[in-house]
Amino acid sequence: MNIYSEINDVLDHMFNACTTSQINEFIPEKRGFRIHGHSTTISLERAFWNVLDDMASESKTTLPRLIERVHDGCLVANDKNIASCLRVICLKYLNVYSNCAPAARAELTRVA
Repeated sequence: MNIYSEINDVLDHMFNACTTSQINEFIPEKRGFRIHGHSTTISLERAFWNVLDDMASESKTTLPRLIERVHDGCLVANDKNIASCLRVICLKYLNVYSNCAPAARAELTRVA
């Protein structure tokens, strides 16, 4: 009899072998912002807020300014569903930019 839980795949690992702080990343958190003078509240899981904080820091901007820039892009791309746009942008950032060396990241930013 095995007293340790077997981790069969990535999802098993995420849900069965997470630390408390990792589990807390699944908890939704609401934050308030002013976008072009209008107050709004955005609800995202903490993991997404962490990525957005990293993105703002790397872009040398504030989180509210980053949110405003995403909002402006969402007007064209996703009919104002800001939370959805933010989640997708976080995934794209993690898949593309976070795997690049800083020099390559700068090149991607300059070309885009």
